[in-house]
Amino acid sequence: MSGVNTNTVSSSLLAAMNPKATTTSAAAAAQDKFMTLLITQMQNQDPLSPMDNSQMTSQLAQLSTVSGIDTLNTTLQSLMGSYQSSQTLQATSMIGHGVLTAGNNLTLASGTGAFGVNVTTASGDVKVAIQNAAGQTVDTMDLGSQQAGVVPLVWDGKTTSGATAPDGQYTFKVTATTSGKTVDSASGLSYGLVSSVSTGTNGVSLNIANVGQITLADVVQVF
Repeated sequence: MSGVNTNTVSSSLLAAMNPKATTTSAAAAAQDKFMTLLITQMQNQDPLSPMDNSQMTSQLAQLSTVSGIDTLNTTLQSLMGSYQSSQTLQATSMIGHGVLTAGNNLTLASGTGAFGVNVTTASGDVKVAIQNAAGQTVDTMDLGSQQAGVVPLVWDGKTTSGATAPDGQYTFKVTATTSGKTVDSASGLSYGLVSSVSTGTNGVSLNIANVGQITLADVVQVF
């Protein structure tokens, strides 16, 4: 004997299985509230003193401005995401490469220590004093007259006395003079290899061996 299925699905169960979309943006919600207030205002206006057309036009213009700002914010967020992805791709291609960045640290390994000097304006004489961990000057380099630009340098590990300095960490100081007067026209550049790349709230960063973490904007020269 055939029968009729009288089982029904409750509306509450259907609502739970098919929830309504809740993707309304803050700007859309603000627009809804604005339109509700505007319609209420028009419905309750004094017939003998109706709303001024200029006021309504001004309010509609404000609504349009809010909507435009929301659209602009969405576009900017999309552009920022694309820019960060591009930065990450650019940064990963630098892994294994050497870079110069602002600093005064120098690593001597196998008798070789790379570093650099950044000359901002032409200087009559530029000198570099290399110091050990105790702050003692072990060698000096006279670069002579230098034009503005980056000057990559290599220390051979030889001290002033001709001895071979042990491998390890050193620092250096840069002094620039013009016409016998000390000028602030040159600064030190530390050298290191890009070992990895990090991304975070501050954007893309490069992790440099023996230097630390820097941004792409901090890179002065790539090798």
